[in-house]
Amino acid sequence: MKKFVIAALSGSLAGIIATSQVAGPLVAQEAKKNASVYEQLDLFGDIFERIRIQYVEEVEAGELIEAAIDGMLTSLDPHSSYLSPNDAEQMRVQTRGEFGGLGIEVTQEEGFVKVVSPMDGTPADEAGVEAGDFITHVDGESLLGLTLDKAVDLMRGPVGSEIVITVVREGEQEPFDVSIIRDTIKLTAVRARTEGTSVVLRVTTFNDQTFANLEEGLMEQVEEAGGMDKINGVVLDLRNNPGGLLTQAIKVSDAFLEEGEIVSTRGRNPEDGERFNAGDGDLADGKPIVVLINGGSASASEIVAGALQDHRRAIVVGTKSFGKGSVQTVMPLRGDGAMRLTTARYYTPSGRSIQALGVSPDIIVEQPRRAPAEEEEENDRPSRSEADLRGSLNNDSLTEDEIRQIEEDRAKAEATAELREQDYQMAYAIDILKGLSAFGNE
Repeated sequence: MKKFVIAALSGSLAGIIATSQVAGPLVAQEAKKNASVYEQLDLFGDIFERIRIQYVEEVEAGELIEAAIDGMLTSLDPHSSYLSPNDAEQMRVQTRGEFGGLGIEVTQEEGFVKVVSPMDGTPADEAGVEAGDFITHVDGESLLGLTLDKAVDLMRGPVGSEIVITVVREGEQEPFDVSIIRDTIKLTAVRARTEGTSVVLRVTTFNDQTFANLEEGLMEQVEEAGGMDKINGVVLDLRNNPGGLLTQAIKVSDAFLEEGEIVSTRGRNPEDGERFNAGDGDLADGKPIVVLINGGSASASEIVAGALQDHRRAIVVGTKSFGKGSVQTVMPLRGDGAMRLTTARYYTPSGRSIQALGVSPDIIVEQPRRAPAEEEEENDRPSRSEADLRGSLNNDSLTEDEIRQIEEDRAKAEATAELREQDYQMAYAIDILKGLSAFGNE
């Protein structure tokens, strides 16, 4: 028994020694790391004091600290930033769907301000600003070297005031100026219309109004058409949609899915991950869906396109999307400010991340630039057929009703051809729905 106790004590002692040998260096390393952090904070305090006392001009201590905080956040990624109390309030207003400005969503790429997308019907859209444009100057002042928030501040101003931005665009040899009059931006989240027998849902942003607007717009168009059996499908137009609220992207995806995962988010810690699934109900009653995307489709619009694509619920048409696959959490701070911090990446139902890659369309369709005037005149020349020849024979195989139906179908096809001149990608999407409808009828 004595030997056993001695052996047990010896074993415990050996365990303590072994634990100390392992834990000791770890504790020392952690202490060293903490000491290094405190040294860096002391360094920050020294620099702050020297600037406050010795800088050539007097500076506000609060502004210095805000700039330091913003610099720390913006060094992480293009979407993390500090929001001053004024910026935080403007962001809250924007998610409600009405705010002042130019109407463009911008990001920063290698120090340059890049347009993600102009918003429909806004001053920037009407002035001809396009997704992918780079803004280099505002009223002659260079944006190079400024943070994104500082660049955006330069573009803000009183409603009705003029701003001149200098734009660099792919395909253009020289930069050019665009004059824009600032206005109050009132976003209609979803615009609904019917083209032929296809319902078009143009989703411009994901704010508090989006799902409600989409549901109401779809139901109105279906009712005007005479019921769901009178339409051949839905075009969900997400082109130049810069994104917005994750919750609204989930609701819009769920509107057309009966079950399955919509999106998952994965943060730094595995336990922080979330998975969002669809519930029962499909607003389109299983009708075919075509989703339109382009390089201006980002964030929430990519969640919707990716979910519907992975579930084979929609055919995605257009060009590769922007590729913003990260989630930002807005955290309130003391003094009414806020911190926008990237906290997770999101993944489509198949488990793929869209970050930097974007959503690839099932069918790539470029939007062609408008043809020069002389080419348009050549295309407008009328064509001739057998029916135009003097004395041609009548068709004796069809009744008057059958001929009338053919003429109505031809008129619809001609309307789509006219749409092709205005919006080639939209016409292509509608043609797909017509093809699927004809295949289904067969």
